[in-house]
Order: sequence, then C-alpha cells, then structure tokens
Amino acid sequence: MRKLINVFFVAAGLMLMTNVASAQQKFGHLNTDEIYATMPEAKTAQTALETFAKKLQGDLEKMNQELATKYKAAQEKQKTLSEANKEVVGKELQAADIELQDLQKRIQDATTKGNEAVEAKRNELFPPVGQKLSNAVNAVAKEKGLAYVFDISPSQGFNNLLYFDGGEDITAAVKTKLGISATTPAPAAAKPGAAKPKQ
Repeated sequence: MRKLINVFFVAAGLMLMTNVASAQQKFGHLNTDEIYATMPEAKTAQTALETFAKKLQGDLEKMNQELATKYKAAQEKQKTLSEANKEVVGKELQAADIELQDLQKRIQDATTKGNEAVEAKRNELFPPVGQKLSNAVNAVAKEKGLAYVFDISPSQGFNNLLYFDGGEDITAAVKTKLGISATTPAPAAAKPGAAKPKQ
C-alpha cells in the first residue's frame, strides 16, 4: 500500500512538472502568405518567373500559328485534288501531312520542355527567398523566446494548425526583420510556390 502511494505521488509530481514545462513554452503564429505578398524578393522572383514563362509561351504560340497556317494550306490544297492531278497533289498532301505531324510533335516536346524549364526556374528563384524568410522567422522566434511558430496561411488550408487560441502573431515582426513596412497593405494574391520555412 505504501509503495502504491509512493508511485502515485511520483506520477503526480511528473504530471505537475510536465504541466509547468508546457505552461512555460511560448507559441507564436504567422501568415507567410501575407509576408510573401509584401516581400520585395518574392515579388522580384515572381516577376522574373512570369517573364520567363511568357517568353516560352510566346514561342509556343508562334509554333501553333505556324501549325494552323500549314494546316489551312493543306486543306486548300486538298480542294484542288482532281483525277488529273491526283498523283502530284497526292504526293504534296502526303508531304504536308508528314510535316504537320512533325510540327505537332515538336509543339508537344516544346510544351513539355517549357513546363520543365519553368519548374527549374521556379526552383532556382524561390529557395533563396524561402531561406531568407526562414532565417527571419528563426531570428524573431529566438528573440521572443518562442518554442513553436505555426503558419496559419490560407493557402495552406490551415493544415499546419487545427486549433489555436491566442498565441503571438509575429507576422509584423518578421516583416520588420525583413525590412518591410509593417503598414504595407497585403494584396489578396496567393504567394508563389516556394519552400515554406520550417522550424
């Protein structure tokens, strides 16, 4: 019986210590969508990515225009086909068909390569932005003595946090750490695909 009482007190003491330790841990949260929307480096990276993608899109549009022109020419050539010229025009139509198929394949290849190039460009442009944000989050968390910082961005679907009550919103402090005016209004646009800070 005495042993049982001792075990009970040890267990109660451990629970009390755990509760005290939990009470001392500070939690914070921030909205990375808002930070990315006002972070100059993120805007610069997004503009560079859009310019790069627009150039590739322009090249594809030219190829598609060429395909449409050649297809129309083949259709017009088809209308001239007669019994008298079927050998000559038939060969021309066959050559046009091969050319159209080749051009379609080149467009498909260019589309695939273009998508890969845009993704590679994104992976080149955004990790430094994400790293800078991550460093700022880490610095602010340490300054404020926070044990945990949660991202409550809508773009995350609030998947990083199921429930929070209170806590300290450090979005403005991280903006200040990044040299962004805390009063700058945040556009509603979602942030580009970039690595999220982890910590």
